[in-house]
This record gives sequence, structure tokens and C-alpha cells, in this order.
Amino acid sequence: MMNKKKTYRYIKLFFSVLLASTIMLSCTKQEKEITKKPNIVLIVADDLGFGDIGCYGGDIKTPNIDKLSHRGIKFSSFHTAPMCAPTRAMLLSGNDNHIAGMGSQGNVTDVFGYEGRLTNRIVTIPALLKQSGYHTYMAGKWHLGKTPESNPHQKGFEHSFVLLEGAGNHYNNRSALYNKLSSYTEDGNPTSWTEGNYSTDFYTDKLIEYIDSDKRDNKPFFAFAAYTSPHWPLQVDKKYWEKYKGLYDDGYEKLRERRLISLKRAGIIPKNAISPPSHVRVMPWDSLSKQEQRKEARKMELYAGMVDNLDHNIGRLMKHLKDIGEYKNTLFVFMSDNGAANRDFINDDRFTNLKEYYNDDFDNMGNANSYISYGPQWAEAGSSPFRYYKDFATEGGTNTTMIICGPNVNRKNEIHHGFTSLLDLAPTFYEMANLTYPKAYQGNKVYPLKGNSLIPFVSGKSNEIHDSTYVFALEHYGNAMLRKGNWKITNFTRPFKIDNFALYNLSNDIGEQINLKELEKEKYAELLNEWIKFSDEVKIQTPTPRPSKKGV
Repeated sequence: MMNKKKTYRYIKLFFSVLLASTIMLSCTKQEKEITKKPNIVLIVADDLGFGDIGCYGGDIKTPNIDKLSHRGIKFSSFHTAPMCAPTRAMLLSGNDNHIAGMGSQGNVTDVFGYEGRLTNRIVTIPALLKQSGYHTYMAGKWHLGKTPESNPHQKGFEHSFVLLEGAGNHYNNRSALYNKLSSYTEDGNPTSWTEGNYSTDFYTDKLIEYIDSDKRDNKPFFAFAAYTSPHWPLQVDKKYWEKYKGLYDDGYEKLRERRLISLKRAGIIPKNAISPPSHVRVMPWDSLSKQEQRKEARKMELYAGMVDNLDHNIGRLMKHLKDIGEYKNTLFVFMSDNGAANRDFINDDRFTNLKEYYNDDFDNMGNANSYISYGPQWAEAGSSPFRYYKDFATEGGTNTTMIICGPNVNRKNEIHHGFTSLLDLAPTFYEMANLTYPKAYQGNKVYPLKGNSLIPFVSGKSNEIHDSTYVFALEHYGNAMLRKGNWKITNFTRPFKIDNFALYNLSNDIGEQINLKELEKEKYAELLNEWIKFSDEVKIQTPTPRPSKKGV
């Protein structure tokens, strides 16, 4: 009887110790999860239109992006540079594109600000995050220098698979810019594209692979999904674009009208917003033949299919993070790098050699050997209600989509209408990671950050990101703008002359149609003075310096 009692006590003691140990381990695990710095996933779409996605009122199915918006905040006045490379330089540095070295896309010189690569005047987000204990990964478009020392592997990314140029075929190694092959590297080493892989699918696979390779060490990660979709050439599997068959048969002018209505209905733009007149390059829909209209509608179907596929892959990434228990501890930022794209290189006299490989017959549209761009006509519809599109420093070229959600984002399913820019993301990430931006890096003095952290606003501690005295300005190939509060000066007349700036009040004129230069002379002079200070600070050169011999 005594032996049975002793045995019972020992068993009871054993399970008590086991239970206590389990509770202690559980508490330790919970504490580790709570104290672990948040992961950061930065998703950049390439040339996405302002009103394309569902949560902005768009007609393209984007349920996964919409889920991110419901968990956080949509921004209606988020600003980028007007082209891909300067945006990426500003994004990764938190500074002006000239300070970062990308004063002119596709141009390499020996002139300050126009080096065509990231300079030692800045330090990149992945470099600082890696130094503070983050894993850093990237997949997609680099576009910030092709030399080995300019590679993302030398700029803070632990693992990267990147397209070095600004555009590429979505299915193979064929260049979308020249009659040659595209340049890819993985972890700094030259590599090639596996025939048949689709860009957005493959880049997502790579990010998941990189995340999984380190998941056991419980360190946070920064993942940069630099997708090349929906950048031309418009190529995507039929199962994605067929969903939109017939949706755009009434043309780009009607789509522009619908987008104006849907953006208002979604609360993104003011109820009194109107679309500005079309760019002179846009031909009236009724002036096209039936065959031309048929082909135009297919262009937009392909574009919509690419956005649909992009959303599918963002969903894959979200699901994977849920599966490995990292979703709730991940800050998501989704954005477009500039306004909708108007370029059509295959019909440009400078790129006639592209026609040697690509076939744009109607029945071949969307395949790997087709080269479709949707041009200024659809880009203008995608940029509604703003003036113009990519390349221009108007709102159509720079006011883009942005969504943020995750840890510290306490505002849910909200829209923020105040001014923000891509310069605000670097300080946001640094505050999330609890690190201090340095005055020098690797022996070089670095320029201070130009933006403000979004954390006070997204956490609900503040209702403002920038006050009315904050100045944001940019210049690229003579396309220039400066904003202070609701006032903006814009200049896109070539050649650049300071007298060509026009003045707009964006509080009631987001389409930049009413030039107040003569009526508000004091305000105009104030902003011009700010422009002169900015131009001197970043050493803008007009005309843009010509390429050096090594750049050619």
C-alpha cells in the first residue's frame, strides 16, 4: 500500500515538474516572440496605375492586396519619383535621387549626382538592417548599377536574385531593351534565367526560399519583393488575362471615366475631382478602326492579367508567412514605383532591332515572344484623375498606390489623405527596428534622412506625418516639382527653364489644371525660393550631364 502511495507521489511530482517546465518553456517562447523585432516585407509593383487595384476602387481582382489594406492604411497622396531607377534610389536610401547617385536613369557620368549607381553619400536600408541583426533578401529588378561593386550583394542584401536592367522578358533571358540577353545575378554572381519560368512566380519562389533558409535562427528579416509586373512587355499566362476578356472593349476613355467614379466611391479622391484633358499623344477611341480597337482592348486585358497574377503571388507570400508563424510579426508595405507607363519601345525608331525577335500579331499577344505595351492611352486611364503619367513630375507620374499594415499599425481599414512620400519609409523601418541612422558609414559621411517616420501616425499617436512647412522636391531629366503643404510648382517643359514652373493648389486641383502663378505671386516666389535652395543642395545640373566614356 505504501509503495503504491510513494509511486503515486513520484508520478504526481514528475507531472508537476513536467507541467512547470512546459509553462516555463512556453513563457520563454512567447517572450522571444514578443521581443523579436518585426520582419519587414517591402513589395514594389512596377508601373502600376493609381486606380487599378480593388481596394482603390479598381476593376482588377486583387483580394490579397485588399486584405492588407483592410488590416491597415491606404494612402491617397503617396509620392515617388516619376521613373523606376530614381524611385529605387530614393526608396533604399531615404534621400534624394541625386544624393543617392541616380540623377538621371540610364546615364553614367563622373558628375556629382549623376553617377548612375548608389554612392557612398548614402547608406542603404538593407545594409543598416543587416548590421542590426536582420537577414536581408531581395528578388526582382535592381536597376541601380550593373558593375560588381554596385550589385545588391554589395549594398546590404544577404541573398538576392536580380535583373540588373530596367526591363526584361517575363518568361526567358531575352532582353526587352536590346537585341541581346538580359543580365541577372544571384548573390552577386552572374546567372541566367531558366526558360519558361514566369517572373512574378519565380521571384516569389526565391523570396520564400531565402526566408526558409534562415527561419530556424529566429532572426527577423527584411524582404524586398521588387517585382517587374505589370511593366511591359505585357506577358502573362492565358488563365489570368482571360478573366478580363471583353471588360475593356469600350475603350480607354470609358475606363478613365469609370476609374474616376470608382476612386470617388472608394473614398480615395475628392467627390469634386475631375479628369484633366488628355495628352496630345492620346488618339480618340472612335478614331480607331475595329481591328485597332480589338487589339487595344487585348492590351488592357493582358495588363489586368499581370496585376491579377501579381496579387496571386502576394497571396502566396502571405500564406507562407502564416504557415511558418511569421505573418503577424511582419510589417507589409505595398507600393508602385511610379505612375502608369506610357512607353512603347518596339514602335520607337531607336529600338527597331526588337522586332527581329518579337511578334505582336493579335493571336500572339501575351506570349513570351510578344512585346506589348499599353501606351499613353491606357496609362492615362490608369492615372485618373491626375495629369499625365510616368516620366512626368505631375501627379499622374508621381502620386501612386501605397498600403501599410502589420505591427504598430493600429489604424485599421483607414485612408490617409495627407502628403507622404517614399522618403518616409526608411525612417519608418529604422524606427521599427529600433536602430539609429548614422552620421557616417564605413568611413564615409552620409547625408541625413529627408523624410519622417510613419510610426507615430500609423500607431495612432499622431494625426499628422508632415506639417504645412515640410518641403518635398525632385528633378529627373528636367521634369521637376516642389511641394510645400498643399501648394505645388511643376515644370516639365523642355529644355528646363526655371520660369516655366507653374503653381497649383492641390487642395482643390489635384489634376493640376489651374495655374495660379500670376494670381498668387507671393506663394509662387516662396516656392521658387525653396526650389533654388533644394537645387543647390542636391547639385542639379541643367541640361542633364552627358554620359562619360565609361558609362557608354
